[in-house]
Amino acid sequence: MAATKRVSFIILWFALAYFVDGKKRIIPVAGPDIYKGVNAAKDALSPGEKINNVMSFGAKPDGKFDCTQAFMDAWRATCKSTVQARLLIPKGRFVVSTMYFAGPCLTPRPVTIQVVGTVVATTDISEYVNGEWLMFEDLNGIKIIGGGTFDGMGKSSWSITENCEIDSTETCVRNPSNIKSVDPKGFHIFVTNSDNIRVRLLKLTAPATSPNTDGIHISNSVNVKLSKNNIETGDDCVSMIKGSKDLAINKLNCGPGHGISIGSLGKYEDEPEVKDIRVKNCTLVGTTNGIRIKTWPEMYPSSASDISFSDIVMENVKNPIVIDQEYQCFPNCKKKPSLVKIRDVGFRNIRGTTVSPIAVDLRCSKQFPCQNVKLININLNLGPKPAGSRCANIKPIYIGSVPKMKMLALSLSITILYIVSSEIGIAFARASTTLAPEPQADSPATDEIPPADLAEPPALENYPYDGSDELYSTPLEYFDVTRYGAGVMGRQILAL
Repeated sequence: MAATKRVSFIILWFALAYFVDGKKRIIPVAGPDIYKGVNAAKDALSPGEKINNVMSFGAKPDGKFDCTQAFMDAWRATCKSTVQARLLIPKGRFVVSTMYFAGPCLTPRPVTIQVVGTVVATTDISEYVNGEWLMFEDLNGIKIIGGGTFDGMGKSSWSITENCEIDSTETCVRNPSNIKSVDPKGFHIFVTNSDNIRVRLLKLTAPATSPNTDGIHISNSVNVKLSKNNIETGDDCVSMIKGSKDLAINKLNCGPGHGISIGSLGKYEDEPEVKDIRVKNCTLVGTTNGIRIKTWPEMYPSSASDISFSDIVMENVKNPIVIDQEYQCFPNCKKKPSLVKIRDVGFRNIRGTTVSPIAVDLRCSKQFPCQNVKLININLNLGPKPAGSRCANIKPIYIGSVPKMKMLALSLSITILYIVSSEIGIAFARASTTLAPEPQADSPATDEIPPADLAEPPALENYPYDGSDELYSTPLEYFDVTRYGAGVMGRQILAL
């Protein structure tokens, strides 16, 4: 059959639920990436593939009729098919309440859901007893494509939404997830207890004033890759909390919103560590924060390590670079220090403009000062002049130009490192020796970072699909990218 047209690949997921004693779920262990190298954007119908149109099962595209049962019937027919099958949501507006797309399925994988029209969440809050809208669970191989929209009708619940940060052992992807997500009731996407997630060419939108509308919220998950996404929302564009490992964000456009955050951490007992986070080639515009690591004072121990933020462009961003280990304890925190250990963090090639006089604000724990934090070529201006920096309980390592640092009370001394040896496991190419605003006269000479390394990333539409979603072409990064890839994914919830 002819290949389908007008298909935009958004999410490629591999789903498999994990249980402990039939109840508690654990972080999955990575397995082989069976879809590596597949260009899901070029979707084609397989010979003999069966199409289950939701309208054939009684759905009506009028934006009024409750299509929940029709969608579930169409899903069961798709999942139980012994030949390749897909669920088709055609043009129109289809109103549905909570739905569970459960497996395992008999149809050859991946199971395809093609969304051409708009799926609309019912505004009756009583329909969301468990807080989810669309949940995908116990599936090994699912692909969502089609260029359609999920409309969460969030305005109906924003005034009554409670704090959405959940201490849950359940596996879920909460809130809308795919081609376009509009006005969610809570998080757009919630990924947890999952592995091998790919989210690409996603557009998430909500007003800047909408509460708790994180774009993509991740916990207890490994091997998650986000690339070429646009997020405009009322909270963090991307947030990563406990148990997030081997996560890569590339070519994200963020704003409005609260920026890209790791944390908050240390709020709950026995939190798994956050490790191997790579954020690269992103643009933030008008966000209330830029790139941030935040932990609670007192509370519980945990750790965040091997984190790299590089090649980030900021435009009128408030609080561009932040490590805050006194989260929500201000202005003069009297609580005991945070028990979260932060180490091996790099901020590299961060440039643009800020609306804050302090561009770099690093406030670490007095009990566990931040270790091995590097600032490499930071160029952030407040108007025509460079913005300032401040730190406490940290020995930041400078490479290249960095805003002049003001040391706060109880802070540690600064170390300036001009050449970083690869023998310590972290390598940077062509490190500059200029420390702004007062260059060291006796500094040893080294090569300047070439302009290409500081160039502003082009617009997302200028990134044609190249057959791969790999983030880096050079090994000179914080992490060995060959470790990335592979795996299976846990139960998922997509809910608006």
